[in-house]
Amino acid sequence: MKTTVRLFFRALLSILAFVVLGTLIPRPLFTSPEFDQPHTTILVLSNPIHTDIAIPLDGAIRARFGFVETAGAPIFHPDAAWLILGWGGRSFYLETPDWSDLKPMPVIRALTVDRAVMHVGVARSSLSAAPDVRAIALDAEGYARLLDHIEQSFTRIDGQPIAIPGAGYGQSDAFFEADGWFNALVGCNTWTAAALRAAGVSTGWWTPLPQLLTLSLDLHNREP
Repeated sequence: MKTTVRLFFRALLSILAFVVLGTLIPRPLFTSPEFDQPHTTILVLSNPIHTDIAIPLDGAIRARFGFVETAGAPIFHPDAAWLILGWGGRSFYLETPDWSDLKPMPVIRALTVDRAVMHVGVARSSLSAAPDVRAIALDAEGYARLLDHIEQSFTRIDGQPIAIPGAGYGQSDAFFEADGWFNALVGCNTWTAAALRAAGVSTGWWTPLPQLLTLSLDLHNREP
């Protein structure tokens, strides 16, 4: 019994050490982001377990991501100001629109391995003033790399993203097949961190929770 307890606490301490080091050690290790004008402001949206990235809708973005309109995300609506994108586990994402919908199997798949999907939606301009929203300014090159990273996350057939029929939480969002595999250790928040690093933003080395990602952004970045 004592051996089991010791092993448990050792495992717990190891996990805690990984979490602390994953937040405190910057990635990339020796560089800091440099910002040049002009810049574009994006948003990182957080809830207790998940993060999304929101990019401002303009003519170029509507043209580039026009495929989401036919799937159910109305980016051409006159009130649509932001395109929201997130990557996550298929079962948990599709079957848990609200905490009241939580079921055992999506949780089990999230804790093991699941196929990935992309979730897209739109929001009004007031999104930038919502709680748990962080604004990040990117230079032109960083913004271009971010868009490339996001676009490359969509699985494609003959160059076209694959919408998931009938999947969505409401009248202004859609789901698409995505590249990669999801689990709790390499999940939605590590995808968000990787997208930000592609844009030249430093994050912690491993940030599986929104709170860790947010803290690492505070620790490792200067305001432009």
